[in-house]
Amino acid sequence: MAQAAATPALTLVSHDLCPYVQRAAIVLLEKKKPFERRWIDLANKPEWFRAISPLGKTPVLLVGDTPLFESAVICEYLDDTLTPRLHPADALARAQHRAWMEFGSALLGSIAGFYSAHDREALDKKRIEIAERLTQLEVELGQRAAAGAHGPWFAGAGFSIVDAVFGPIFRYFDVFDRFSTFEWTAGLPRTDAWRKALAARPSVQQAVVPDYAQRLLAFVERKNSALTAVMRQAQAAPTP
Repeated sequence: MAQAAATPALTLVSHDLCPYVQRAAIVLLEKKKPFERRWIDLANKPEWFRAISPLGKTPVLLVGDTPLFESAVICEYLDDTLTPRLHPADALARAQHRAWMEFGSALLGSIAGFYSAHDREALDKKRIEIAERLTQLEVELGQRAAAGAHGPWFAGAGFSIVDAVFGPIFRYFDVFDRFSTFEWTAGLPRTDAWRKALAARPSVQQAVVPDYAQRLLAFVERKNSALTAVMRQAQAAPTP
């Protein structure tokens, strides 16, 4: 009997703060598939990385020597080739999940605009934009609960790729809440419960370096943005 071909080794080319890297890492961890992390500095991209990443972005998944770029493509490949399956079996439900993955990517864009805002007016505008998106998410979770999908995850009892997408999103809020009172999920009970469940999920915790929060705060400090000013004010405030 012919032996099955060996599964190629997997290497996830990563940047320490990239949320798109995190979603791919979460999927890999949920699959319990051993993989190597290869870290790069996106501000100083090595030539070997430029050769495998046409868009110059992370993540890149090396399947043996074959590169895959773009996080959604990577997650889809992993779900096609490794168990357990994280996408729904039903084609329509699967398409809905993919749509909410895109919603998550749009929310990441709003978060990037938030921490890069040059003045308080722009910061507040992005804060409101994020709040509106989170309210849309709360409505969706409510509709899913009414249809019988009662948490703790996006689709109910089963962890999905949508959860892998939102783990890194909520992680931003967890770090920002260390020095602010934006109260991102206040008044959004289903979103808040989902956020807390994801924060406690081992795959979400293990998708980043141990000092991720400190690195993100240092990144915000270097931005010298309106959020940087909020952070500095919080650090300068006397301890009650």
